[in-house]
Amino acid sequence: MSTQAETFEFQAESRKLLQLMVHAIYSNKDTFLRELVSNASDALDKVRLESFRDKDLEVDTSDPHILIEADREHRTLTVRDNGIGMSRDEVQDLIGTIAKSGTAELLQQLKDTQDGAAAQELIGQFGLGFYASFMVADRVTLLTRRAGESTGTRWDSTGEGTYTLETVEEAPQGTAVTLHLKAEDQEDSLLDYTDSTTITNIIKRYSDFISWPIRMEVKRTDSEGETTRQIETINSMKALWARPKEEVAEEEYREFYKHISHDWNDPLETIHLRAEGTIEYQALLFIPSVAPFDLFTRDHKRGVQLYVKRVFIMDDCEELLPEYLRFVKGVVDAQDLSLNVSREILQQDRQIQMMRKRLVKKVLATVKDMMSQDPDSYAKFWDQFGQAVKEGLLNDVDNREQILEIASFESTHDAENKTTLREYIERMKEGQDSIYYITGSSRSKVENSPHIEAFRDKGMEVLLLTDPVDEMWVESVPEFDGKRFQSIAKGQVDLDEQDEDGKDSERQQEFADVLSWMSTKLAEDVKEVRLSSRLSTSPACVVGDNDDMGPTLEKMYRAMGHEVPPVKRILEVNPDHPLVSGMRDSYDKNGESQELKETAELVHGMALLAEGGELREPAQFTSLLANRLARTL
Repeated sequence: MSTQAETFEFQAESRKLLQLMVHAIYSNKDTFLRELVSNASDALDKVRLESFRDKDLEVDTSDPHILIEADREHRTLTVRDNGIGMSRDEVQDLIGTIAKSGTAELLQQLKDTQDGAAAQELIGQFGLGFYASFMVADRVTLLTRRAGESTGTRWDSTGEGTYTLETVEEAPQGTAVTLHLKAEDQEDSLLDYTDSTTITNIIKRYSDFISWPIRMEVKRTDSEGETTRQIETINSMKALWARPKEEVAEEEYREFYKHISHDWNDPLETIHLRAEGTIEYQALLFIPSVAPFDLFTRDHKRGVQLYVKRVFIMDDCEELLPEYLRFVKGVVDAQDLSLNVSREILQQDRQIQMMRKRLVKKVLATVKDMMSQDPDSYAKFWDQFGQAVKEGLLNDVDNREQILEIASFESTHDAENKTTLREYIERMKEGQDSIYYITGSSRSKVENSPHIEAFRDKGMEVLLLTDPVDEMWVESVPEFDGKRFQSIAKGQVDLDEQDEDGKDSERQQEFADVLSWMSTKLAEDVKEVRLSSRLSTSPACVVGDNDDMGPTLEKMYRAMGHEVPPVKRILEVNPDHPLVSGMRDSYDKNGESQELKETAELVHGMALLAEGGELREPAQFTSLLANRLARTL
């Protein structure tokens, strides 16, 4: 007995995405079964946890299992579990809406991707496991009842843009997903998803490690040739992390990673460890090969799965790894934690904190080993996750040195390859005691900055820091291996040879009057005008004092809604540039003039534009420039 079914439409973007999935060509359709089994396994984990938390919950946990039912005559395949189930609202929210975040981005990438295998990888990154069913089915029916509720819900769709929902009075606890298989898949014996041998092989390949029994009716033939059918468990249920490393094949590691991460790509690195002594735990961690699309969004789910004595506790345990390692996936199985721990308890649990410290050090040590043993993999890792890892320089003081050891940066030494800080120090000039750097929004901008001219002329290497997080961590990290970090756009930089003949003092005297006059005329915009030793070809540049906030960081804070007082910077001028020496001669000869004042404003404006800054009065600047150009014709 059920209520009347209601029909709903998918959201516009979801409908387009569903059509792309239904009609795309995939290199391996078998993975749909892994996704359905993974969802069923998650549901069993959750009902076990819920029964620990709520002793009054009316729920049957006497025989948790996953059952696969194949019907060749009607061409259906059902994956059934007696897990937590879903309410009607949860079905409409979780199943009726595809990919709540990132849908538009995925649509565009799918449209741009012609290769079927590449399209499958994209879909894997967006966690659309349930909808993988439409690769092999032309209709999908879902029947579910949430534990503790009296009525169930039936969801049904052909993948054509609509779905139906109805409340069902009688439904077993858990969820059953029935796939009405496409006829073309039945024509090829290799794709016969109603064949018990085919299904068993897929389960062995992808889901053998699931900790719950996966059962199916299979045919057995005895020695007398008599055939019988019986329900059997077709997975080994061995916890992969509890087995010795030498007994686990690389293929098993890869498939386990794909099961817990819902990622179609192989992991870049596997970390299998066992800790004994005061605190005992086992961990199986993975570093992905591709960053998830939402790595830098607030909605990104982070953390590893936490088990206690192989009993699932929570899916995204954030307390076991810091936020800057949020891309790490895996399982941690502890021996002594309470089975009903909450997040509040975890935050204060001493054992959790000690486990966290060890896991962080192990991940960082693994990356360091990767640097020396597999440089190509390390380069791929840093390209995908370096920006996130550098966040640890701000909030993980205990591991700051280790993070700096594994970090790499673009620099003026090599246009193609990044450099580590160790390599930078090894190349430092004799007598150099600072690690020079410049920050900005892109390599092209900072590489062409006036600030870098004298360093390039003297062959001194400069780090080019272009990630947004670089603006913040360089303010917090004073040094590495005894060498202090020095911005070439801040403070005094003296790269000249020793001034034995007093030439610098003479120049200061020569330009003293015009510099004093410029400081007064530009006082609204700059705190000082002085001679520069960091310029060789440009007439001027703007720099900050050592303790001043950089302009890019200032803009970032303003964009986030923070009130930041404006910082006046210093205008440095190049005494060897004809424009600057001409201004000196004009002032010494004629004193202040309107033309000289306009020239000073133009010099300051050009210096701001050269570093990618913003003019306070763009219209006034362009008017001055246009008038000056007109007078030259």
